[in-house]
This record gives sequence, structure tokens and C-alpha cells, in this order.
Amino acid sequence: MSIPESVTFEEAIAFTQSLLNQTATDKSQQAIAETITQLVKTENGARGFFVTYLTSENTLADNPSPEVVQALKSSPTIVAELLVKNLAMSAAMAISHRRKGNEEMAQGSDRVRSRTTHLIQQLELPQVRELAQALRESALTGEGSYKTFLQRWNYDTEQRQVISQAIDQVIPEATSPSPMTTPHD
Repeated sequence: MSIPESVTFEEAIAFTQSLLNQTATDKSQQAIAETITQLVKTENGARGFFVTYLTSENTLADNPSPEVVQALKSSPTIVAELLVKNLAMSAAMAISHRRKGNEEMAQGSDRVRSRTTHLIQQLELPQVRELAQALRESALTGEGSYKTFLQRWNYDTEQRQVISQAIDQVIPEATSPSPMTTPHD
């Protein structure tokens, strides 16, 4: 499958759905990885990929193959940003859905959060740690580089607290300063 560099968000969703459908056939993991690599080269492609992959009823996202992990590592800047935002949004939306009494939608958000957490842990991208720390800081203080993101989605105090907790669970060291090397006595 060839993905154009000018892929739209909607086209990326369709490509990803087609890809997920093909995984039920004999399509090789390498061909799947090549398609994902093409998708995540652009922000629209990556957004479309993640919105489909992470929310799919298909269980492939629960245990990504080594090929999928490698494909996602091919665009660390784009992938890291979207994983951090997906972690935050799914954590906050679970609260919103539960407040409205929609447990099914809340469980869907919980599933996205779990899948995102698993991907973050498997990918081990240094960019994720940096971005997660920045988002955590904005969630706690209402200031910083993610202030606009949090305001755009109207996340309240409880949701921002849950975002901070989600980051702490995935990247526990996000709460502590970067390690410094010190001489041993």
C-alpha cells in the first residue's frame, strides 16, 4: 500500500482501517510495517493511524508486533507527541464519559489509555519523556507549553489531575528532575 505524503487525516483513517482488515489475511508483518512507516511520516497520517489503531475493536493494538513498534520508531518526533496527547486525552475523556453515565464510552477511553501506555513502554522514545514532563507541568500549573492544548479541550481540575497521574504511572521518573551524575564516595 502506497501512502501519499499529502495524505489527509480522513484518508489516513481509511488506510489504517484497510490495513487492520488485511491483518486478518496473510499480509506479511513487514508489509504492514512499511505501510505504518509511510503513515507516521506525516502528522495527518499519524493522527489517522492512531485514532483508528488505538480505538479499533481489533485486538492487534493490545499486543503490537515488533514490526509495528519498529515502524512507529521511524518518526519519533511525530509519534511521541501523539502518544503523549493520546494518553492525556483518553484519561480525561474517561472521566467525562463517566460523568455523563456512559460507561461503555468510558471503557473505550480506558482501552485507548491502556494501549497508549503499552506503546509508550514498548517504544521507549526519549521524546516521550520530555513531552510527558512538559504536559504534566502544564496539567499541574495551568501554564507551560501544553497550556493551549489543555484549554482547547476545556479540561477541568479533576481531568488535569488524572492526566498528571496517567503520566506518573507511565513515566514515573517524570516527577523527578533529570538524573545527574555525581561522583561516588
